[in-house]
Amino acid sequence: YQGEKVEMPPKELEVLYFLASHQNQVFTREQLLEQVWGFDFFGDSRTVDVHVKRIREKLGERTEWQIKTVWGVGYKFEAEV
Repeated sequence: YQGEKVEMPPKELEVLYFLASHQNQVFTREQLLEQVWGFDFFGDSRTVDVHVKRIREKLGERTEWQIKTVWGVGYKFEAEV
């Protein structure tokens, strides 16, 4: 990313790709679990929080785009036009 290699496990990449593919659309943790992990996932919804946190740590703060937390709802990918 921006000239540097970023190691990212498949699920983190899938979360980032899914959110970026649906710019400005808010998804609940449950919706993200369903879309990225599938219907048969039996883990905790906080798994999404951990993956988003790791993505943010790896890619840092960006002014042109970011994964925003929508408090009480979930997450969305927001980019400047």
